Amino acid sequence: MVNRKELNPDASPQAAFGARLRSSREKRGWTQEQLSERAGISSGHISGVETTRKSPSLHFAKAVDVAFSLLGTDATFERQWHEMQHGSLLEGFPEYVGYEGRATEVRLFEASFIPGPLQTRGYTEAIARFSVEQGDITPEQANERLDFLAERQAALFRTRLPMIHVVLDESCIRRPVGGVEVMDAQWARLLEFAAMPNSGLQIAPYAMGERQPFNRLVHLLTMADRSVMSYVESQTQGQLDRDLSSVLPLVKKYHQLQIEAASQAESVAMIEKLRKGI
Repeated sequence: MVNRKELNPDASPQAAFGARLRSSREKRGWTQEQLSERAGISSGHISGVETTRKSPSLHFAKAVDVAFSLLGTDATFERQWHEMQHGSLLEGFPEYVGYEGRATEVRLFEASFIPGPLQTRGYTEAIARFSVEQGDITPEQANERLDFLAERQAALFRTRLPMIHVVLDESCIRRPVGGVEVMDAQWARLLEFAAMPNSGLQIAPYAMGERQPFNRLVHLLTMADRSVMSYVESQTQGQLDRDLSSVLPLVKKYHQLQIEAASQAESVAMIEKLRKGI
């Protein structure tokens, strides 16, 4: 105990994660070695995460959740890990993704980039690589985000497929990301999605002009009990909302968007022309 490092959970999200890990372990009277045996993680790694010398991974968070019997609760380390990775910019996003994987109907609108559920790995890697180059995230965090997106896609495109309707601003399909090969694969993925049962894909063309009702990401979920919730993002934060007084106006605008946007057949033709270089 002589070399015990004092922890300051207010220093950073990573410090808060480490301090909570130590506190949870010590409340159970466990040593790092005993947690190591239960979680299948080396005691040195546990020590490193507690003292912020090492960053926790998604695998690490899930392993300690199992060890602490936190699975299925609202206080998992996995949830804290997601919140730590996304920060305040994406506040509410991890919770939204949890609902998205259980929704019976998913409606997405994106104004700049292809939405995560429809991204190819190459497209996602190109975006993550730029974030690393800018110093926004580490290479390890980039890999973890790729793994998180893969889990999100697996949950959404599950056996009992929900109705998924996607409207993309035309800029999404025209914005070059990752080079010609990456974009060609991404366009092909969109065409595959459009051909799936229980899916819908529309492009909101530039010609809509001021009739385009959204200028930012809007996601709408309908759950099995018919409740509806929204998730929106601004430049600085994300917000999950279940209040019908604010969600229903977004639903109405989404319906207006679908009426104004190109039909799926027209949208597919637009993407096919891009693939042919027209």
